[in-house]
Amino acid sequence: MKKSLLQQIQFIKEIDKLKYIQRKTKLFNSNRCENDAEHSWHLAIMVMVLAEHSNTKIDILKVLKMVLIHDIVEIDSGDVFIFDTLKEHVNTKEELKAAKRIFGILPENQAEEFINLWLEFEEGITEEARFAKAMDRFEPILQNTSNNGGTWKEFMVSKEKVINKTESISKGSETIWEYSLNEIDLIFNEL
Repeated sequence: MKKSLLQQIQFIKEIDKLKYIQRKTKLFNSNRCENDAEHSWHLAIMVMVLAEHSNTKIDILKVLKMVLIHDIVEIDSGDVFIFDTLKEHVNTKEELKAAKRIFGILPENQAEEFINLWLEFEEGITEEARFAKAMDRFEPILQNTSNNGGTWKEFMVSKEKVINKTESISKGSETIWEYSLNEIDLIFNEL
């Protein structure tokens, strides 16, 4: 049996744990919390559907890879709610350690590619990373608006905090940011 195949299968089994990482945000029109695997899948579809709204031309395959692997580190580090006031969604050291362990299961060339893609996403400097991050911030807006304020209401998150935490969408797509602002306004006008 080829060593690389065994490593890849071990990685595939390991990432099944992503299905058990619960997020605070609930599914559209639902009381059930989304898990990280559902979130990553949804972002991948969003990338394929919404790529034309990127501020610039992007490598869609690269963005797809980013959104599919960006939360794998949460198998070890756990999900941090974007509006958490203790960690402020900055647990990069824990996540980097997790990235090295989990992606390190793969053959060296794939491990290096995945770590680099994850780091690129985290740094948010490239056009692909900006669009991937825009999708990551946009999906919870859609979820919360479908649930009449959802976790924003549940955790008493102010409109200003929602805007501050999501305005990075504009770096990936001004069009989607404009839509997001309208949706945020509609919900907070009703709350």
